Amino acid sequence: MTMGKFLVRRILQGVFVIWGVVTIMFGLRTVSPGDPATMMLGQGATQELIERVREQEGLNEPIYVQYFDYLQGMIVGDLGYSWQSNREVEAMVIERIPATIELAVAATIVAIVIAIPLGVVSATRRNEPADYGATMFSLLGISTPNFWLGLMLILLLSVSLGIFPTGRRPVGFGQAVMTVIQYGSVYDLLVWLQHITLPALTLGTYFTALITRLTRSGMVDELGKPYVTASRAKGLPSVLVRYKHVLRNTMIPIITVLGLQLGTLLGGAVITETVFNWPGLGLRLIDALGARDWPLMQGIIVFIAIAYVTINIVVDSLYNYLNPQVRDE
Repeated sequence: MTMGKFLVRRILQGVFVIWGVVTIMFGLRTVSPGDPATMMLGQGATQELIERVREQEGLNEPIYVQYFDYLQGMIVGDLGYSWQSNREVEAMVIERIPATIELAVAATIVAIVIAIPLGVVSATRRNEPADYGATMFSLLGISTPNFWLGLMLILLLSVSLGIFPTGRRPVGFGQAVMTVIQYGSVYDLLVWLQHITLPALTLGTYFTALITRLTRSGMVDELGKPYVTASRAKGLPSVLVRYKHVLRNTMIPIITVLGLQLGTLLGGAVITETVFNWPGLGLRLIDALGARDWPLMQGIIVFIAIAYVTINIVVDSLYNYLNPQVRDE
């Protein structure tokens, strides 16, 4: 299979997945209790006004007509209006994207910085205390719920010790960088770092444990191959063999998992954003759920689905470009 055919197949699969998400969300909105017009106007609205809104919004049309109208609007980028704020859904989604991306990228950086060195140490010191410690860390990291870890970090590092703030971030990363460029002041950047540290640690803990285990298993597998024995027999330093050859060969599956997990982090930040009051898509989704604002919920979930599918397609394409043998699998 050529690269072009592989890419077309993956894009078609991605479109089918997104269509499935849109259809499921529309179906859930249809069967959910309550009248959308009443939700938009409030309980004190007159019946005449409710009927007028139902007519304007097309709520009196058959379900299949409403469904195709919604699909048509999505294709041109029209996600409708929020029932609570009467704002465009796409604008409410776009304004929260930077904060979610900041948190996902920060959690990924935390995972890389901690997991890869830990996995290397665990693989090169098998059956030693360092290996047992890394294995225990991985087990705890995968098993610990995000919400519990976040609350414990707040109680210990924020409430008890006062090291990190607990309130919503006052400045975003983009604004902090612009302050550095324009005025040469790093104050806003330091404030941003203080606010993102605990959420990034919380969100990245599971990811860190996963990459640690993956690095260890990959390193152990590579260390047992003949080229490692031959390199050592030639007198090459063990550090050179370990990092230049073994770790480099281990990085291909790790990079693949990093890309795929980045998409997962975009959708999995809901709980972390809620615990830390982080102004991202996850917190806005929880607010929309509480208000039963279906257009906003649909818009956020569809965006997360599109982002996840897009990242998966990009990562799969890069991996198959580097390793053409898996295209026919």
